Amino acid sequence: MKLAIYQIDAFTDKLFGGNPAAIIPLETWLPDDIMISIAAENNLAETAFYIPNESGFDIRWFTPSVEVDLCGHATLAAAYVIFNIQNYEGKTIIFQSKSGELRVDCKEDWLTLNFPADNYHVAVPPPALVESLNTTTLLEVYKGKTDYMVVVESEEVVRNLELDIIILSTIPARGIIVTAAGDEVDFVSRFFAPQSGIDEDPVTGSAHTTLIPYWAERLSKEQLSACQLSKRGGFLKCELNGDRVFIGGQAKLYLKGEILIDD
Repeated sequence: MKLAIYQIDAFTDKLFGGNPAAIIPLETWLPDDIMISIAAENNLAETAFYIPNESGFDIRWFTPSVEVDLCGHATLAAAYVIFNIQNYEGKTIIFQSKSGELRVDCKEDWLTLNFPADNYHVAVPPPALVESLNTTTLLEVYKGKTDYMVVVESEEVVRNLELDIIILSTIPARGIIVTAAGDEVDFVSRFFAPQSGIDEDPVTGSAHTTLIPYWAERLSKEQLSACQLSKRGGFLKCELNGDRVFIGGQAKLYLKGEILIDD
């Protein structure tokens, strides 16, 4: 069996930036163990698989070790493949997922995710979170559906933060968002998820479902610019629209090829 595979750098306008994702179009689902084995073999933060349905596509996402309920950059990357490689004629793609209906709009070379906003609340930080951060600049801690979000005092703190990944991996959450107001953009962040097999994710669309509502309220504005300060880096155009968030980014094709699987 041969499967097409594409590797897309998401949330960037240049190769070797943003967050790489592997995208594999299917006609029907493969067995779960095969999909997770492919994701492990790819060894990227996310591998997305999608199949056509009556209104658009069903989509699923896998890290090298687990299936996840929501992934932004791999959804953006999948939309890039559908629009630019499979020559989809519409301007909006509708994905069905474990997190409900997700839409991606295309305008010129920008793709915009339409995702549900996260519901977050003030949280008492687990001792392991405080210990792993190893900083006295922790200002606020929140817990969303899957992640803790830590607000620190400045972009410089976010940029220079060094976490104890081993301690961090013991925290019962998908991952940890660390964020601050930006110097040249509205806010910056980094995302760590050793619990999901990813020490640091380069650009995390799903984390912005928590970040956007928080910073929209904090800054009293609905349209926001954001950077994720990983080594690869990424730029996002963000908007809060009621109980939805719009997350805009660009993408670049890095690789296309075939996977060969024994029948």
